[in-house]
Amino acid sequence: MNRIQTGTLLIADITGYTLFLNESELEHAQEILTTLLNLLIKQTRPPLIISRTAGDAVISYALGRPHIQGQTFVELLEDTYVAFRRAIELMILNNTCRCAACANVGALDLKFFVHFGEFGLQRLGDHDELVGNDVNQLHRLLKNHITETLGLRAYTLFTASAVDALGLGEMTEGMTPHVERYEHLGEAKLFVQDMKPVWEARRETAGVDIPVRDVLISVSEEFPLPPHLIWDALLKPEYRSLLTGAVDQTIGNRQAGRVAPGTVIHCDHGDSVTHQRILTWRPFEMMLTEDVTPLGGATCLNRTRLPPIAAGTRLEVPLGRGHGNPIARLLLEIYIRWKLPGFIAAGLFQLREGLLTPADAPSQTSNN
Repeated sequence: MNRIQTGTLLIADITGYTLFLNESELEHAQEILTTLLNLLIKQTRPPLIISRTAGDAVISYALGRPHIQGQTFVELLEDTYVAFRRAIELMILNNTCRCAACANVGALDLKFFVHFGEFGLQRLGDHDELVGNDVNQLHRLLKNHITETLGLRAYTLFTASAVDALGLGEMTEGMTPHVERYEHLGEAKLFVQDMKPVWEARRETAGVDIPVRDVLISVSEEFPLPPHLIWDALLKPEYRSLLTGAVDQTIGNRQAGRVAPGTVIHCDHGDSVTHQRILTWRPFEMMLTEDVTPLGGATCLNRTRLPPIAAGTRLEVPLGRGHGNPIARLLLEIYIRWKLPGFIAAGLFQLREGLLTPADAPSQTSNN
């Protein structure tokens, strides 16, 4: 056994697995479950490392204190849940088989269990086995009364230590406090997030975007990093300031501790302030803001898009036409066309360098 580690422990567990196997033909049931487990493996992204699979679950861990923000970690789980539900939905829509396994696939769902504590890593065969009291505690939490008491089949369960380590304090406002009691472990204080609204919101809300005809400029840069790590950086003032030329940034009116549509990012440029109000928020894919500028209060739409590419991610920053009184709108569009392409390109380059050399804090420069 290696030395004791400290970090985040996660179990992604398929709901309804046992009943599904009992009431379905084994051959097709195995094919379906293999597809879903492979999806969960693919969705397990840094800083998480897969330990192993266990029948209906994928067990993973992250070493040390989290280096991504708590909201980003939560959104990683939400993104996995959305991908899982989309896979189930496609299986139902594309089903032409009359077997019980294909008929029962809609009864499957997904839940997550998150804990922070100490554990050992023991190499067994081709995987790292997690061992220790905190690991045992996490596995005990798989047996709980959440479905009976809260009526939830799809949820994320956070222990109190996970909430503290991930910095989810304010975000627990959108969760349900819950207590479980176990022999030898005593009382476990938990926070439960219902995942059903996550799927419904992502499924039904496309959000606002910039019409193609209204795009004035578009600047991009390629990063040898996955989208979620760039997304996480873009909500850190020391990195986002590189794109906005701000000497200081603050994020106001979070919703239950989260950045979301309606949140306003205040960008202080020293001699002026720009307010970016988030209109569309699709984690790891795209965010769209309405920027209220100091040029007579003229506004424009500002999109940050993160399409994955073979080498990692391309970060695209297009800006739309100005809105406001005619003179202010004209001044803003001149500024966008002639000033911003070079400014944003330089900021993207600095952002890339800063992310690839994290030990060197990126400089915050203003190009006003």
